[in-house]
Amino acid sequence: MTDIAVTVNGDRRPLDGTPAHATALDWLRETGLSGSKEGCAEGECGACAMLLATPTAEGGTAWTPVNACLVPVYALDGQEIVTAEGLGTPDDLHPVQSKLAEAGGSQCGYCTPGFACSMASEYYRADRSPSADTADEACPVHDAEHGPNGFDLHALSGNLCRCTGYRPIRDAAYTLDTPADDDPLQQRLAQPAPQPAPTDAEVDGSRFVRPASLAEALRILHDEKDALLVAGSTDWGVEVNIRGRRAPLVVAIEQLPELRGLSFGDDVIEIGAALSLSEIEKGLDGRIPLLAQLLPQFASRLIRNRGTLGGNLGTGSPIGDTPPALLALRARVVLASVAGEREVDLAEYFTGYRQTVKQPDELIKAIRIPLPLATTTAFHKIAKRRFDDISSVAVAFALDISGGVVTGATIGLGGVAATPLRARATEEALIGRPWDIATVKAVSEILRAEGTPMSDHRASSEYRSLMLGTALLKLYSQTTLASKEVSA
Repeated sequence: MTDIAVTVNGDRRPLDGTPAHATALDWLRETGLSGSKEGCAEGECGACAMLLATPTAEGGTAWTPVNACLVPVYALDGQEIVTAEGLGTPDDLHPVQSKLAEAGGSQCGYCTPGFACSMASEYYRADRSPSADTADEACPVHDAEHGPNGFDLHALSGNLCRCTGYRPIRDAAYTLDTPADDDPLQQRLAQPAPQPAPTDAEVDGSRFVRPASLAEALRILHDEKDALLVAGSTDWGVEVNIRGRRAPLVVAIEQLPELRGLSFGDDVIEIGAALSLSEIEKGLDGRIPLLAQLLPQFASRLIRNRGTLGGNLGTGSPIGDTPPALLALRARVVLASVAGEREVDLAEYFTGYRQTVKQPDELIKAIRIPLPLATTTAFHKIAKRRFDDISSVAVAFALDISGGVVTGATIGLGGVAATPLRARATEEALIGRPWDIATVKAVSEILRAEGTPMSDHRASSEYRSLMLGTALLKLYSQTTLASKEVSA
């Protein structure tokens, strides 16, 4: 156990005796670094945010903000993190801390350390270019939220404040200059990020293992029936914190190279199951417009920096945001085990509430999206909050419209049944019909009847059906408006 350690604010700290289920937040606070706070223990408030050194494509380092309350601390073995204490001191404040103080960006101060860490990540973003031209720059999903210094305010989307108000926090962010050349955290970016270390820790009968290869991970899955796979831990972390769940054996797979590919072929795009959603967003760079619409609406940046497609599909949740979009894209899932690999149509993957065809000794290796993509796509997320919320209903459209006629249609739905599903009846009703208001009104009644929506604390079954019934009309309005703008 003595060689299992994490570098925190430049100092190497051993994990000796730390429980296998401990989160980074619990460990930090128990070791005296109490700047990180626990606001929700679910990854929704950002009070626990810390900076994680992650590799860049150029071989350097990026400071990536993540929720310390969700990350298993043993997943940080051999890694490097910075907390609010590592940014600056009372006598020598970091520029982010100084600007927050000057702008009055803190009252009770509980959320401030998390804001400071998320703000510092954006402060050190390599492609942040101060320019008056970036002020109020439009984003295809978000409102305009770029300051004159190039600061993207959505970098703070996972940080909530109950008392200060967001205007002084925004003002602080918009007055940040570029980092000085002698800034230690800026200089650190030129050096490589730590490589993940194989880990095998056992404390009080519970183990945390980071296998060195996919083959080793599959062997563990085959031999150990109680093994629990963890990637970003944005779901499992909540189970640990809120429901007190424990696992005798946790296997971390988010750093396995075999699960982190992103490739573009002539007839398919393959996305590794362990790539974070932020990495997917950056790597795709808009090549799949439907995902480009979805990803900014998926939780918050802090969650997207850890959450994965494999995890979102692996839970089998009927309200996950990515399954409807992937269903509309006709995605296929690559499942791997010691016996080999098999490919499953995502439409056949879900079998019941949180149940799938994936066997206990299998893991999701990749998601394959066939090409060419549909010409008209849209993702509609209905939730109580516009961002950082769980969907009540999610609808993803992928239509081919040629000569004013619908020649192809694939529609994915979430939140309206025990599983994500394809709107098969609606798809069949659309194909071959003119894309006009008469078709849309008629087929909307079919879409409204898809699924078996239920009532819960998020929405009533009647509301969910109503949202389905209006989704096609909304899409038609969007496509008509887009056509008029092109013509103009």
